[in-house]
Amino acid sequence: MTTTDASSAVAVDPRLVERATAIRERELAVYAERTKGSQAATERARKVLPLGVPSSFQAYDPHPIVVRHASGPRMVDVDGNEYIDYDMGFGALFAGHMHPAVRRAVEAQLDDGTLFVTPAESNAVVAELLAERYGLPMWRFTNSGTEATMDAVRVARGATGRDKIVKVEGGYHGHHDELLISMKPSLDEAGPPDSPTPVPATAGITAGVLADTIVIPYNDPEALERALAGGDVAAFIVEPVMENIGICLPDDGYLEAVRDITSRHGTLLIFDEVKTGITAGFGGATGHYGVVPDLVTLAKSIGGGFPLGAFGGKQEYMDLITQGKVLHLGTYNGNPLVMAAAHATLSEACSAEATDEAIARNRRLTDACASIIADHDLPAHTVLFGAKGCVTWSRTRVRNYRDWKLSTTGELAFAQWIHGINRGILLPPGLDEQWLVSVMHDEAAAMRYADVFAEFADELTA
Repeated sequence: MTTTDASSAVAVDPRLVERATAIRERELAVYAERTKGSQAATERARKVLPLGVPSSFQAYDPHPIVVRHASGPRMVDVDGNEYIDYDMGFGALFAGHMHPAVRRAVEAQLDDGTLFVTPAESNAVVAELLAERYGLPMWRFTNSGTEATMDAVRVARGATGRDKIVKVEGGYHGHHDELLISMKPSLDEAGPPDSPTPVPATAGITAGVLADTIVIPYNDPEALERALAGGDVAAFIVEPVMENIGICLPDDGYLEAVRDITSRHGTLLIFDEVKTGITAGFGGATGHYGVVPDLVTLAKSIGGGFPLGAFGGKQEYMDLITQGKVLHLGTYNGNPLVMAAAHATLSEACSAEATDEAIARNRRLTDACASIIADHDLPAHTVLFGAKGCVTWSRTRVRNYRDWKLSTTGELAFAQWIHGINRGILLPPGLDEQWLVSVMHDEAAAMRYADVFAEFADELTA
């Protein structure tokens, strides 16, 4: 992960950039001094792991924090530094680190076994809980969000007999080939804004795969209409709220338009709720906006910290699996250990009441940050959705990837991040960072971010 991937064309008061640069340089030196154990651990890991990490998203400059312990909303690194965790596993830990209800359920299941490779009663129990939340009747389990989106696309292709899929520029839907395209492309390669050129995000994606993926801007129903006009698109997969570029909300009526357009063209609508999930509210973004897709994909927050994904949908499409027309396989799918964690997460740890409390706490945090921005006249704004929020370093609202790329300010964002992490505020670096207030963040833990942000704003504008 890079920390300076935004366009340098943003016009920002040069005095702010100069001050941010000074803060960055000072804080990088502090970071190096206080995280010597993490640096040593990373250097050791690089000898046996590419980049020294198990997932490339975990690599960042100058070196990642290496964690030894986590509990509730806090983590402790190998140097003994304590952090309030606002990353929360890229949103996977809405229940917090080892919520007592999740711990009890998992410990009880350990006595009965971890893997059966034959059904467990808990499979139906968890599927029923997801059906209640999302209003879709049939579900299958996977082990990650990548698997969930991959299988949902396969169901859509099986249902329609079509090959092509449409995705949004700047959207991330996992690391399988069909969707690892135009994730965060360089604008030199990305083509015109209203008809982006599909750009592979990695080597190893074949020309054939690239040809079957159409890329359009978010919040542009006319572009979707054009993409589907040929009648050859199996699915449009989209995050109802984009969370790969901070938090990017849909325009009023956009999701309703998407639902209408896909229905008219016989294209399945897939809502990727791997990131929004139950952090968006009891029924996810689907329930929040009241727009029902044909298929929905989940992961992260539903597992309570355990590796779990799921996809669900309307009966007519999920029945393709029942009929054997579409295969869905996996040795670890729905294993009883993660089912125990998910049951406790969905029914107890992240109940409707607990979810509402976390969202209310997040609103107070976001409002506090908005006040700090206004008081200091910072070139930034806040965005809130459910229990997640972010500071976006742009004066104007971001509606799509090009807005994010062209209007956000990397120098200020990185300075804020490195300043915060040295004061115990743990977030992933970069302009796409967002925080999650878990059900285990109390008021003091949630509001600590605002306190540190105020310190940064004071120094930046002194």
